[in-house]
Amino acid sequence: MRILLVEDEKFLADPLVAILKKNKYVVDHVSDGESGLDYALSEIYDVILLDIMLPGMNGLEILKEFRKVNKTTPVIMLTARGEVPDRITGLDSGADDYMPKPFNTDELLARIRAVGRRKSEIVSENGILTFGDITLCMPLLRLSTGCADVSLTLRESEMMEYLIHNSSIILSKERILEKLWGFDSEAEDNHVEVYISFLRKKLAHIGSGVSIVTIRGAGYRLCSKD
Repeated sequence: MRILLVEDEKFLADPLVAILKKNKYVVDHVSDGESGLDYALSEIYDVILLDIMLPGMNGLEILKEFRKVNKTTPVIMLTARGEVPDRITGLDSGADDYMPKPFNTDELLARIRAVGRRKSEIVSENGILTFGDITLCMPLLRLSTGCADVSLTLRESEMMEYLIHNSSIILSKERILEKLWGFDSEAEDNHVEVYISFLRKKLAHIGSGVSIVTIRGAGYRLCSKD
């Protein structure tokens, strides 16, 4: 899961990023409103943690602009303004949840898991995804059919998860790079090609009818014979 943290208080942002990464989340952090909106509009994030008091655009302004083009990505507001009217304003502006500062990080992690589950009905509570004849168990990094299974690396699991979630569209190499490696990564197109090749071999190894199809000049799409 990829998380965007928009928070200008460094003393809060740095340890929060470390905690999220320790819990196996991929995190991008920005500290001003304009950058926060730009990153959010890339639509590569599964959850957005958004402070209200930011330099430039404030969090409510970002949220309103973001919701004009994206209605589904969960947004959790982080703010020192925890009075009931402030919470109502945030929720009415399109937030999915609200965490007044200071907050307990274990509670925040639980809320991230909760809104992440609500984002897509394809994910069950125990982290199992299905597509065609394959089952992806994200906690165990296992890909299986009814008669065989194979282990995945974390990156392979993340890529398969992304392909399953977006099986209705074509994913470009650029979009996959941004989603899995991040904006500031030095990873290049061949990184995507290598992991696509790994996944194809593992799909063949377990005898799956699912395939990763290359759409020339556009990207990749997950397809099933079923």
